[in-house]
Amino acid sequence: MKTIGLLGGMSWESTQHYYRLINQGVKQQLGGLHSAPIAMFSVDFAPIETLQHLGDWDSLARILIDAARRVQAAGADGLMICTNTMHKLAPQIEAAIDIPLLHIADATGKHIQQLGYQQVALLGTAFTMEHAFYKQRLVDNFGLSVMVPDTLKRALVHKVIYDELCQGQINPKSKQQYLQIIDQLAADGAEAVILGCTEIGLLVQQQDRSTPLLDTTAIHAASAVDFILS
Repeated sequence: MKTIGLLGGMSWESTQHYYRLINQGVKQQLGGLHSAPIAMFSVDFAPIETLQHLGDWDSLARILIDAARRVQAAGADGLMICTNTMHKLAPQIEAAIDIPLLHIADATGKHIQQLGYQQVALLGTAFTMEHAFYKQRLVDNFGLSVMVPDTLKRALVHKVIYDELCQGQINPKSKQQYLQIIDQLAADGAEAVILGCTEIGLLVQQQDRSTPLLDTTAIHAASAVDFILS
């Protein structure tokens, strides 16, 4: 088996979900007492969050490049960034290491293509919904049409992620607000909704709605299992 490297802690609430899903996937494939070879570096999220909202992406790049190199030095054969938002820095991180980066948008795009959807909606942090690094990759590499909520709804989605989900808080009112946003996106033509923040799957699950919900944490973790066993 190959060793997968995890760059986590953004937030640890979702990183633990990655760890569990990857190990469960390997056990499901190999059985017995098998588990996943993992090298992980988990950052302190507080300064990361501050720099995100200050727009200091250069400082963030330096922090994550250092962390990625530590993961590589620990013996990882490939790297995963356990957050959608920080894939904004994927090109800089990829250029600074000698192992492949398993990009979350690529795993998601391939999954959507396999399901046959063309027009999808994207939920995530404001950075993921509003900046081009994620949406444009889905458009350019996978030919998808990507919708996002309106300005007020984007602000709500973003606030719930940072103020509640990243702190382990599951608020029933916030869940209902998210489900209303999902319903509106489906009414506007979305065939499926990408849960494009690794914490959103902690709040809403597929059983909550008939509209297909694409949990990027689960999709990314599945691609890690494929990599480990390849």
